[in-house]
Amino acid sequence: MTCQRMIRLAFVGITGAIVFAFVNAPAAGQDCVIVGTPLVSTVGPTYRLEYQTVYEPRQMTAYRVVQETVYEEHQVTRYRPVWETEYRENRYRVARPVLETSTREERYWVQRPVYETQYRTRVVNRIRYVTETSEREERYTVRRPVWETSEREEVFTVYRPVTETSYRLQHRTVLQPVVTYRPVVRDEGFFTEQLVLRPGLLPQVRLQWQPPGWVTDPVTGAVTWQRMGLYWVQSPRGRWEMQRVWVPRPVTYHVPQTTLVPQTVTEQVPVQVTRYVPEQVVRKVPVRVCRIVEEQVVQRIPVTVQRPVMEQVEEQVPVQVCRLVWQEEVRQVPVTTYRIAWEERVEQVPVRVCRWVASQETVSIPRVVEKRVPFTYTYYVPRTVVCRIPIDPCTGEPISAPSTSSSAVLTPPQESAQKVEVQKPADQAPTNQGQAGAAAGELPPPQPHPVDNTR
Repeated sequence: MTCQRMIRLAFVGITGAIVFAFVNAPAAGQDCVIVGTPLVSTVGPTYRLEYQTVYEPRQMTAYRVVQETVYEEHQVTRYRPVWETEYRENRYRVARPVLETSTREERYWVQRPVYETQYRTRVVNRIRYVTETSEREERYTVRRPVWETSEREEVFTVYRPVTETSYRLQHRTVLQPVVTYRPVVRDEGFFTEQLVLRPGLLPQVRLQWQPPGWVTDPVTGAVTWQRMGLYWVQSPRGRWEMQRVWVPRPVTYHVPQTTLVPQTVTEQVPVQVTRYVPEQVVRKVPVRVCRIVEEQVVQRIPVTVQRPVMEQVEEQVPVQVCRLVWQEEVRQVPVTTYRIAWEERVEQVPVRVCRWVASQETVSIPRVVEKRVPFTYTYYVPRTVVCRIPIDPCTGEPISAPSTSSSAVLTPPQESAQKVEVQKPADQAPTNQGQAGAAAGELPPPQPHPVDNTR
């Protein structure tokens, strides 16, 4: 069978990776062979294909982008503010008051007082006191104490002690032991497992149908009548847990106990009794009595009396009389007049003026420049070589190569091992090149990127 190109499928590696390889077609007149299976020829010996990878070194020149900072000098005009002080004339009018003083005559009448002294006769009643001495009797009562001694009888009661012996009944309490039985209940329960609802932290509020009835307000405590209907009810939510619960089983036992029972015993005990007998006693007690005796006493007391005597005396009394006399007077009255005088004034007002002064300066502006530097690196291109190895068709073991002398006689030239070169597809070449460059320790070729030439 004749064909231009054949596709051989090779299963390479333990993981079962599939590699597709394009193999050059054999010469005209040869048969097509499927790669990966032992080749069994009905005409000649059997061969096994073995693949070997051969790396070929290649040189490649690439360009590396290097950035450099270049400073360019430019002339820049800068304006800086300069402050100057100027004086400007400010003209304004001022109203100034002018004071003028004048005098005017003013005539007026005045009443002047004129004082005159006159003597008048008046009669004055004078009182003169005349001293007279006399005596008067004064009677008064004096109470004088008089002390007398007398005796009086005093009767009082005295209690005399009388001792007697008598017998009386005495009750005594005696404790006697008595055995009784008391019931004792003992809990002989056991533990059991029980589902318990563990409430959550937050209550769950939901609508629930409530029948009519009396409801207590939890805030105020007032009891009100609630109609039937839907109301918000807080129902606790939580989780069910298994909890050990004690199940009580009470058992009654009778336990003997000894108690002391009190009993009363009556005895006659001799008792000495002391009683007091009242007795009347009379005694005389001296008593000192004070009585008051009244006496009349007459006493003569001198009395001095001043008797007034009225006398009339005439005397001259000076009297000062004032009379008013009219008199005309003239006086000079100063008059002050104010008038407004307008005058024009000029003042120098300082004003700060800002003006901008231009100055030329040289400024260095940095700019980044990119340039490409060529460099050469080596990468390896893998190439797969297929070798035909003769094998035993029965056991599959490779047949050892014969010696040089016998190979010329026994092995024909067309049955010797042949090497077939297999090239990879065009779409896998860049990947193999990158792997070869990485295996050789060289850098891969840099990818070109856009260059900003606007700066």
